[in-house]
Amino acid sequence: MLDLARLVALRELALRGTIAAAAEAMGYTPSAVSQQIAALERDAGVALTSRSGRRLVLTPAGQRLVTRTHALLDAIEAAESELRDAGPEPTGTVRLAVFQSAALTLVAGTMLRLRASHPALRVTVTQTEPGAALADVWAREFDLVVAEEYPHHAAPHYPGVVRRPLVSDELRLAVGGEWVDIDAIAQLAAAPWVMEPPGTATRHFAEQTCRLAGFEPEVRFSTSDLQAHLMLVERGLAVAILPGLMAGRASPAVRLVPLQGRPRRTVFSAMRASSLVDPAVDAVRAALEAEARESGPGRG
Repeated sequence: MLDLARLVALRELALRGTIAAAAEAMGYTPSAVSQQIAALERDAGVALTSRSGRRLVLTPAGQRLVTRTHALLDAIEAAESELRDAGPEPTGTVRLAVFQSAALTLVAGTMLRLRASHPALRVTVTQTEPGAALADVWAREFDLVVAEEYPHHAAPHYPGVVRRPLVSDELRLAVGGEWVDIDAIAQLAAAPWVMEPPGTATRHFAEQTCRLAGFEPEVRFSTSDLQAHLMLVERGLAVAILPGLMAGRASPAVRLVPLQGRPRRTVFSAMRASSLVDPAVDAVRAALEAEARESGPGRG
């Protein structure tokens, strides 16, 4: 019988692309992962990997085995869900991943709701970049993720991962200092900007919005910390484009100006389809949705 831990090591190689990345995801050394895969190949009696230059890639047999491993893990997850469903209250641990503005505005209220309604349920919360979190929920690093999607910038889709909307919040200019009285983004061509790091959906949207207004923004500050964005705007050191979830955290020194067309960002939850029957994951998602309905802009 094939060893499940060795099957998981092969699956991680398929997901992550390299032995080193698979080892990091599993918390092992690269040599330990290599040994697991070599042992699996001996058990299987066929080659599951081959060399392509300096990279280790899966053979067709290896790819078929990874597909079977996904199905096995789904079955195990369903069995665990049925066990949790046997009791009167959801129990166990749910691993939740969120990005910063959701962490600041939705998480505390969600945790208070769960503490009151499901005290036996344990939730761990990790703040991470939304695109990476979607990949990680598919890879089973997390059970539930809160992610975002910007206009004309679709978030990645993964097989077997289902989504439900939480919040639709308006994206607006955040200005202060000498720019506090501007009426349109075109008036900010000479202003210093604060944006999220390159490669993020937020950065892409902000840069494209400036370019459509006829100028290339001078990005003087680059940070994922939206509280730092607000501080820089408040002190008159930069201007920014911020989502509605952050509006309630802005001081009176920050003025929020509508963008043309009033673009909106979608915040959504995502989970594996195999978790849909898990009462613990369902309880956390229900609490997130209740918090979004009552406190989130756009009223989810």
